[in-house]
Amino acid sequence: MEKSFEFTHAKLAKTACEATKNQTLFWDADVKGLGLRVTKGGSKSFFYQNRLHGQSIRMTIGDFSIGCKVAQDQARLISADFVRGIDPRKVKADKIAKSKAARTKGQPALVAWDEYIHWGANRPYKPWGERHKADHISMVKEGGKKITRGLRPKQRKFEQDGILRPLLMLPLNAITREEVKHWIKKEAKQRPARTRLALAQLRAFINWAGDHKEYKALVDKSACERMTKELPEKIIKEDCLDKEQLNLWFKGVKQIGNPIINAYLQILLITGARRNELATLKWADVDIQWHTATIRDKVEGERKIPLTPYVELLINRLPKIAKQKDGTTKQNTFVFSSSSAKSGRLEEPSIAHKQAMEDAGLTVITLHGLRRSFATLSEWVECPVGICAQIMGHKPSGTAEKHYKKRPISLLRQWHTKIEKFILDEAGIPQPKEGSKRLRVVNSK
Repeated sequence: MEKSFEFTHAKLAKTACEATKNQTLFWDADVKGLGLRVTKGGSKSFFYQNRLHGQSIRMTIGDFSIGCKVAQDQARLISADFVRGIDPRKVKADKIAKSKAARTKGQPALVAWDEYIHWGANRPYKPWGERHKADHISMVKEGGKKITRGLRPKQRKFEQDGILRPLLMLPLNAITREEVKHWIKKEAKQRPARTRLALAQLRAFINWAGDHKEYKALVDKSACERMTKELPEKIIKEDCLDKEQLNLWFKGVKQIGNPIINAYLQILLITGARRNELATLKWADVDIQWHTATIRDKVEGERKIPLTPYVELLINRLPKIAKQKDGTTKQNTFVFSSSSAKSGRLEEPSIAHKQAMEDAGLTVITLHGLRRSFATLSEWVECPVGICAQIMGHKPSGTAEKHYKKRPISLLRQWHTKIEKFILDEAGIPQPKEGSKRLRVVNSK
């Protein structure tokens, strides 16, 4: 059979692939550019092929079941696009996008938000870290769960919805400048710092949706533009423990019934670590032989700090094995473990910390305030700024710090031990002698 002939259903039904090829193309002599592809396996499909701007373009119209007449009508419509200089593939993609947009028009923006998180966590260039991903998830979490950890029965309350949840429960096309402005006005009164972070994440999400083929027809790209002016003035926190308050602070913290939280808060102050990087410390990160700990941080990825005598003593007292409900035992992964948390580690120590400070008659400071306290208290022993910054995991400042000063752990230990001794002396707590209390090796079998 000729490869170019006037298409009829009867003629096309008799077509077959050449025995020596994987596919054979047949062309319609009546409608220029319309073809039928027949594969070795026997499948048949209509397509249209033409040249546009010097490039050969082929588009699939449909399988053989649509019929010869429909295929010819579709081919004529596509041909008209070529005559006008329009790429029919773009026309088809736009139709599909509009169709999908119509289906998603009434859906909550949370659907797109979940897709955005998946995209960010799996993109090939600089994928999101676990902490960044978790923060996006917490922004839209559903509230209502009762908070019991660290609170007395009468003080127990319920978790709030994630700060972005009320806004993202709206359809994507309903998130306008007016809605965002109303949301900022409401949320900034209760949690201004969180609102500032949420607005930045919302702006990035809107920009992503504005470039997405399914959502760009729905999103208002100007929804978050110049909205920072609606935020209250940024408050720079300066909460910090004075050396005269250390005695009361330690007494209050030591009264906390949970030994994990008790030790965690003391070590947080003495190491100047960030709250999450200490909470995620694993037993595998603790070097028993050289008395160091490897902390995963957000600046260099990880840093090594010395275990000072009192910190080592506190860690040594923490449980390394947990008893399960069925009576069996299991090795704890995290130093600050928690049997009630899904993550298996300490999640929310700030509630107990706040209660301890109120009981001690002190002004409540944040957990980050303990980090600030470490930096301030280190000046009493005239610790070099660069050493303090290295222990805390700050970015090195200046060329010398970045490229020339490589301090060994022994030098950090010398100064860190001095800082710990000063803090303990002010608190009225004797510092253990170095080497008197060493970490015990625990059989993991």
